[in-house]
Amino acid sequence: MSDAPALTIAKDDAFDQALAEAPNSPAVFLIWPAEGEPYLAKTNALRRRLLRLLKEREKPSRLLNLRQSVTRVECWLTGSNLESSLRLYELARTHFPDTYLEFLRLRLPPYVKIVLDNPFPRSQVTTHIGKAPAFYYGPFRSRATAEEFEARFCDLFQMRRCKEDLEPSPQHPGCIYGEMGMCLRPCQQVVGVAEYSTEVERVLQFLKTGGRSLAGIVASERDRMSQEMDFEEAARQHKRLEKIEGVLRLKDELVADVEHLHGVAVTASVEPESVELWFVHRGCWQPPYRLSVAGTMAPSVSLDQRLREITSGMELQAHGGRKRQEHIALLARWYYSSWREGEWLPFETIEKLSFRRLVRLISRVAKK
Repeated sequence: MSDAPALTIAKDDAFDQALAEAPNSPAVFLIWPAEGEPYLAKTNALRRRLLRLLKEREKPSRLLNLRQSVTRVECWLTGSNLESSLRLYELARTHFPDTYLEFLRLRLPPYVKIVLDNPFPRSQVTTHIGKAPAFYYGPFRSRATAEEFEARFCDLFQMRRCKEDLEPSPQHPGCIYGEMGMCLRPCQQVVGVAEYSTEVERVLQFLKTGGRSLAGIVASERDRMSQEMDFEEAARQHKRLEKIEGVLRLKDELVADVEHLHGVAVTASVEPESVELWFVHRGCWQPPYRLSVAGTMAPSVSLDQRLREITSGMELQAHGGRKRQEHIALLARWYYSSWREGEWLPFETIEKLSFRRLVRLISRVAKK
């Protein structure tokens, strides 16, 4: 996004006239005082909000008024709630580096984490993406849904659920999951690191493939048993497949391996007959691309071809640490919100992006 404001109003003789002529459209704005921190906010009606904050009043009022302290106003017009949210984030991060998360009330979403820096990995629910070796699956809509998914998908495997740092020993008391055959019992040295690692790899493949790795095997086994007339075993495998599908239905729509959390949001633009394309790479928002959908475009260049040219020349950026977590939080806030507008198209890699589906989404947003 361009850092330059679309509109700057200076405190001079024409100040009131400039406020009255400001567009009454969605925007993010900064009110700069003579001293101290600026006032940052977003609005759906810029002119009305500025007049409320900056209009000279004859009578005292309890409403906030910054008329006496203002020196200038900087405004960024926005075409969608997503654009307003991302613009507000960037400005808050710049001007309030110590308090911007509290200012934005940005909640980091939960993930199911497979801890890999341990000889005997386990799962846990967390809201932080750390530097230690681990696999993160999310973002989930809420901690409750993440915890329910973790509990249910663990029932499909024999990975341990205890939280302790294991010191395997034949004298270890074990737990109820081991007694029920739902854990390989590495604590009691029933299996070693290599055999346990094989089970963890099955868990990772299940999550990476969205359940296909396990569901495909079970479905094939069910069909084979049915062909061999072993209907009792076929029924057992069918019930297992239903259990797998039930677990996958608990997964929220955005949930994926965060290393492969790719997609593109299509929203309205402040520019007439245009849309904004917001690509996400590894959970990180990329600079938007404004795409004109005007009917005056040369008919020799199809929208599909233009999109292919755009994506072929893109230089995708991936942030690390805290900033990446915040970008994913902004994605989750927008996608899971009741005020979401625009369309979202996930993809595995930019090379596997479905341009036909993207063209349909662009057309749908442009018509609105």
